[in-house]
Amino acid sequence: MATSFIDKARITVKAGNGGNGVVSFHREKYVAAGGPDGGDGGRGGSIILQVDDHMSTLMDFRYKRKYTAPNGADGQGGRRSGKDGADLIIRVPRGTLVRDAESGEIMQDMSTSEPFTLCRGGRGGWGNSHFATPTRQVPRFAKAGLPGESHDVVLELKLLADVGLVGFPNVGKSTLLSVVSKAQPKIANYHFTTLFPNLGVVWVEDGVSFVMADIPGIIEGASEGAGLGHDFLRHVDRCRLLIHVVDVSGSEGRDPVEDFEAINAELRQYSPDLASRPQIVAANKVDILDDPEKLEKLRTHVEAQGYTLLEISAAAHQGTRQLVQKAAEMLSVLPPVTVYEAEYVPKPPVVDASAPLDIQHEDGVWFVEGPWLQRLMGNVNFADYESRMWFDKTLRESGLFQQLESLGIQDGDTVSMYDFEFEYQR
Repeated sequence: MATSFIDKARITVKAGNGGNGVVSFHREKYVAAGGPDGGDGGRGGSIILQVDDHMSTLMDFRYKRKYTAPNGADGQGGRRSGKDGADLIIRVPRGTLVRDAESGEIMQDMSTSEPFTLCRGGRGGWGNSHFATPTRQVPRFAKAGLPGESHDVVLELKLLADVGLVGFPNVGKSTLLSVVSKAQPKIANYHFTTLFPNLGVVWVEDGVSFVMADIPGIIEGASEGAGLGHDFLRHVDRCRLLIHVVDVSGSEGRDPVEDFEAINAELRQYSPDLASRPQIVAANKVDILDDPEKLEKLRTHVEAQGYTLLEISAAAHQGTRQLVQKAAEMLSVLPPVTVYEAEYVPKPPVVDASAPLDIQHEDGVWFVEGPWLQRLMGNVNFADYESRMWFDKTLRESGLFQQLESLGIQDGDTVSMYDFEFEYQR
């Protein structure tokens, strides 16, 4: 069944590259030997995710799948640094999970208002003013900027609601939500009236309220993808409490007990943890009940399993107040809404270090450059010890240190790699 609701999207994101450093020398009348004054390149723009509470779907990602932040500008003479690339802010609905597309691991749960840097911009390259020394007064070289990070990610929306309404289509969930909150879902007398989840804030009394989600009607086989399937079952994952709405009127010739068990079977099939969540059974449409025995049969069945059954008529506003009070009472002792911990650990990129590097030696400084080294450094966080150790290990395994020693590098010599310098120690 086609639906305009989008709750999962795959996108490609790339941060901007750092700008290049520049080679420049100060030229001014009456100023002799002004010296190198090349400025550094600007940092590339980062990709930052930000929660937007005005968004309720991932529809914006249906047609735009690639996001690229601007590059940093190149440096200029007069020691002027290039302008940093502007960060690209991508807005997502609250409750969006960010997964690595390859591994499926959670990178971030966008449930708080804190922004998340998904891809860091590349560092800008150094201008030649950085490389001036007493013995190297005219450096005629600068460094290129480093590439920005890139990722393929899957965005998956899991609604942040305290209470989820579950039940077969057309049992009155949308009507109930409209009655107990200010939400205005579309309501009509046909199956699958709700094609996307609706959220509503339910006010109980001063200082007591909760968020309720009307989850689209589940049909048998939904856990295996039938009907609306997993697209909507995932939205009850975060709910602390389920209100299971059952039509007991008999107006459609259905058996309430069979309906109740069918929905719970789908929940168990999808997630045993979800099926074990506390439930309140709302026996709806009691105002048009044709056979009281059906209601009593359902009551006996659900109470034997430890559930509370409340009689309501959402359309007639009957019993709804007692229902929300019971929900608030149960929520007061239940743990908070689930927030998923990040599982993703950045994996070191596979670097083909077989290509030769360009090594230049000048005034005790060894300058090392090469395409694979540039890519490698773009993936290293030099503020992190483990990342630095991996960088050192990769360089050793590439044979670079052995090559430097064969060229005569001495302890204490400086090794310069793009915008990174270190003192060589055997």
